[in-house]
Amino acid sequence: MMYLIFLLAATITVYSSIKLSTYADVLSERTSLGGMLVGTLLLAGATSLPEVTTSASAVFLNNPDIAVGNVLGSNLFNLLILATIDLIYRRRQMMTEIHKDHLFTGFISLGLTGLVLVTILVPTGITLFNIGIESYLLIIFYGISMRYVSGGNESTHVNSEVAATIPTEEVKKAHHTRAISLKKAKYGFAGFAFIIFITGSLLTISGDQIAQSTGISSSFVGSFLIAGATSLPELVTVLVAIQLLNYNLAIGNILGSNIFNLLILAFTDLLYREGSILAAANQVSAITALAVIVLNTIVLGAIILWQTKTKPKFSYPVPSILLILVYFVSSYLIFTLS
Repeated sequence: MMYLIFLLAATITVYSSIKLSTYADVLSERTSLGGMLVGTLLLAGATSLPEVTTSASAVFLNNPDIAVGNVLGSNLFNLLILATIDLIYRRRQMMTEIHKDHLFTGFISLGLTGLVLVTILVPTGITLFNIGIESYLLIIFYGISMRYVSGGNESTHVNSEVAATIPTEEVKKAHHTRAISLKKAKYGFAGFAFIIFITGSLLTISGDQIAQSTGISSSFVGSFLIAGATSLPELVTVLVAIQLLNYNLAIGNILGSNIFNLLILAFTDLLYREGSILAAANQVSAITALAVIVLNTIVLGAIILWQTKTKPKFSYPVPSILLILVYFVSSYLIFTLS
């Protein structure tokens, strides 16, 4: 029964994500926000709702390993999604079309993940109102960074810059969403975000039951089984964004979701009343955090490389292939050490 619920929740999540990304594309076209900002803030927050419900549910089940593992595992899986899609659509060479502001988003994610890694390995034991001091640092860092991102002047011109590099026929196809009104896009986005919130809870409960029945460690299940399921919205929204030729929306969603996911740790720390949730997590989660840092660095390196060079011919897929290899090596290490 739990497998059926898990599959049903995953299916509804996928469908809702398709609708969500379509409405997000309308918002990026019809407002002054642009693909980079909509992807980094609005769409990233909405597609991270399953992680919110999953981690919150894990806290109520008194399972901090799933709460932390889900967040870090989702970030790891999100970067795998980006590399895989980049390889599938390698002829489009979307990394060469990415706006440079995404570098800042990537460095934010890198810094926050580094803070989480250090806390897991060397917990301070310092709490304020029973919340770990590192959670306050996560919130402060996130708030300052997002204020900078939302105040950027160049990001609002992302769509026009990308469109200038795409043939006219494809631009027309990408703008088929003009048939959807701005009002409908706003209400539709909110409605399907709520549905994803509900299905995320179902994924958590059923995933936890599956974990208990199989006997696999909570750290591994949280980092891969549940993390993979809660990353379905990111997978679908990236695919739709690519089909809409909105590459900045695609990468903005991945990098933005990774930042938002780390903020979820502060939220779950508030719910976890036995001290710092990061300090309570199994140190195996540190391997996941380290893997996220390595994969994030590869993505940043690829963006910097292709921003400074002309469109490559044969070497373009190398960063994505390397990222996928690192992902599977880290997965093996986490499984064997769990």
